[in-house]
Amino acid sequence: MGKQKGKIVAVNGNMIRVRFDGDIIQNEVAYVIDGEKRLKAEVIKIQGDIAFLQVFEYTKGIKVGDETEFSGKMLSVQLGPGLLTQIYDGLQNSLPDLAADFGFFLPIGAEIDAIDGEKKWEFTPVAEKDQTVTGGNVLGWVPEGAFEHKIMVPFDLTGEYTVSEIAGKGTYAAKDRIAVIKDKKGASVDVTMIFDWPVKIPIEAYKEKLQPKETLVTKVRIIDTLFPIAKGGTYCIPGPFGAGKTVLQQITSRHADVDIVIIAACGERAGEVVETLKEFPKLTDPKTGNSLMERTIIICNTSSMPVAAREASVYTASTIAEYYRQMGLNVLLLADSTSRWAQAMREISGRLEEIPGEEAYPAYLESRIASFYERAGIVKLFDGSVGSLTIGGTVSPAGGNFEEPVTQGTLKVVGAFHGLSRERADARKFPSINPLESWSKYKSFID
Repeated sequence: MGKQKGKIVAVNGNMIRVRFDGDIIQNEVAYVIDGEKRLKAEVIKIQGDIAFLQVFEYTKGIKVGDETEFSGKMLSVQLGPGLLTQIYDGLQNSLPDLAADFGFFLPIGAEIDAIDGEKKWEFTPVAEKDQTVTGGNVLGWVPEGAFEHKIMVPFDLTGEYTVSEIAGKGTYAAKDRIAVIKDKKGASVDVTMIFDWPVKIPIEAYKEKLQPKETLVTKVRIIDTLFPIAKGGTYCIPGPFGAGKTVLQQITSRHADVDIVIIAACGERAGEVVETLKEFPKLTDPKTGNSLMERTIIICNTSSMPVAAREASVYTASTIAEYYRQMGLNVLLLADSTSRWAQAMREISGRLEEIPGEEAYPAYLESRIASFYERAGIVKLFDGSVGSLTIGGTVSPAGGNFEEPVTQGTLKVVGAFHGLSRERADARKFPSINPLESWSKYKSFID
């Protein structure tokens, strides 16, 4: 699809309206051109020849008549070796690399590749020449920390392909071609270690989805004995401010019986996120004795960052988590906090002038919450191995009121509810889970 152009006709905060010619698609990435700066944006609504874009940066200085360029690609993340240990923002820009390139004060429009394409990896082929493959099949693997990072056929290549070339065992850069596959018409596709996947489309390159049947051990006694979590299940931790939601999530991330932990700090206070970033490299993984960061990915979008990027960060984390599940690993995704993600949706919905629902949240709030938690689950892959993705989200209801829409929408779709209590937190009883309000649907899994 060729790149389309457009002109801005209205600006409302980080929401802009653009008149365009040609064809564009929902969730397409666009760039607002302000002099030499290019501000990343996403198409969230199309009405006739007017596109509504949410800009992922502050829109100071943008004016009517400025040019917009549409990329032809949906908002996507880069998938491949090198994701582990990384600290990203909600759009998968590496924060340490941004700091190294631009310093602490980032210019508007700063963007950087998520994965270093020049980095060398020791590739071991698994697929053979003339083998029939499809999206999600394994071509080979590279060592990434303590794991075998499987190099797979990109998930969007559905249908049958034949391997016409496969690289031998050796060292290759991530962007090097490691295989060539052909479809039934003879068209060739070059495969590298890196490929893109749209964040708002769940990865479904597996044989079947299984029912959760095994307890996820967290080493937190009140959870494991009274309100257990299942591998591939979902749970939420609602509680008032200061009740210990973030600390409980951090304890879980250190000790849970999983291979990979992905933390989405979505709209949390910057001080808490910085504390997490400082602490995690110093913590020891009880399994390996190495740094906990070796099996962790952190996605940061603090409350001081633009609202649109906060909404995208949850989808970015979900997609990366599903990618590691495709390798037969057990993944834990911790979203802190889904309330701030919902508030970002509310702000965007207000700017779109949509009919508000309860407490001005959009009418589709519950379906969005459900679609996020539905990305959890245990899957049986094409090679027979099994991977799981467990999702835990904190909810920050104003005043600790569990009757508000985000908490109620979450309760309908999760399998366990760990309600935190202000009284128990004030009495220094941590974790401050209230045993009279909490529950779990996974109790039958306890041995």
